[in-house]
Amino acid sequence: MSDKKVKSKAPEGNNDTSFDHIASKFDKNIYGTTKGRLRHEMLLHNLEFLWPLLPPQAKALDAGGGTGEFARELLNQGLNVTLNDLSRDTLEVAKTKLNAGENLTLQHGAIQDIDEQQQFELIVCHAVFEWLQEPESVLQKLLQLLNHKGYLSLSFFNQNANLFGNILYGNFDLIKNGMKQKNRLRLASHTPLLPATVLGWLAKLPCEVIKTSGIRCFHDYLKDKQHQALHYEQIKALELAHCQQEPYLWLGKYFHIVIRKN
Repeated sequence: MSDKKVKSKAPEGNNDTSFDHIASKFDKNIYGTTKGRLRHEMLLHNLEFLWPLLPPQAKALDAGGGTGEFARELLNQGLNVTLNDLSRDTLEVAKTKLNAGENLTLQHGAIQDIDEQQQFELIVCHAVFEWLQEPESVLQKLLQLLNHKGYLSLSFFNQNANLFGNILYGNFDLIKNGMKQKNRLRLASHTPLLPATVLGWLAKLPCEVIKTSGIRCFHDYLKDKQHQALHYEQIKALELAHCQQEPYLWLGKYFHIVIRKN
């Protein structure tokens, strides 16, 4: 991939979280664990129905796509992919990881600054909203970038699961303090979101929700963490069987919504 394929628009006055200086750590911590593997495989499973519905060589945007793990899957489907991220460092990791020639464009900058003249048949925005200062306005922006009858795949860290998990872990002082940590880790998301809140935002927009799923409804709650690796396939089978069923989908560590623009 040539450097001329890397487009940059430096974000001005943007306070959203960037993973500059820790891109390699981010890649290892997310995708080098059963948590990251399961989240990735569940998202792919949920989107299998979508590939035959897209036109040949459709344009796809991976908004806040980080080190390019999901962009690789989009490229494997024959799509023309724009990988956007606020962090230049994560895009450098993606550039090394992906070798996709003219089918891939790396775009440095905030989602809010993407030119609306660009239109996409598919947008994926996974595990991004919990790092944003104004996620509702970014959601509106993504719909503006989406072609008529295009699809948006949106996932975010689930506040229901965040509370439930902290109760199970016995973090009662943290809960009493409104879930606000004094010393927050760089890779700990800032603002988990309630699925009901995001679904409420979508109800006001020109789109249709066609699928909702919980991601990691069981995996993270296992009492013996060794089972996450030792019994990975059994856990994954249970996740696949129950991810769209009440009440489990509401307790997935991530909530996944697939939207079609009207």
